[in-house]
Amino acid sequence: MLKDLKELLGIDLGDESLDQRLNWILDSARARLKLLLGGIEPPEELEYIIIEVSVVRFNKIGSEGLSAHSVEGESQSFTDNDFAGFMDEIVAYLDTQHGVKKGRVRFL
Repeated sequence: MLKDLKELLGIDLGDESLDQRLNWILDSARARLKLLLGGIEPPEELEYIIIEVSVVRFNKIGSEGLSAHSVEGESQSFTDNDFAGFMDEIVAYLDTQHGVKKGRVRFL
């Protein structure tokens, strides 16, 4: 996953100067996803969530605690929950694990 994260961030694969920080971010994102999954170890098919949340987290370094930032017409806003955009996928995965099938009810 470190290789994928470095490629997304545009960091040269041979540059190991950020590896410790990137691995910590990946481990933290994995632990939070595990918590959201109710203690289930994140499966391989959800690793993309760990990587994408890690990119978001890396890009927030230095801006912790900010909800919005504006400089010369450019503005950025940050969400409190980095996993918010992935909750549908997380719920869908949990539904498949618990045998929940969604359907419809028809009254005749």
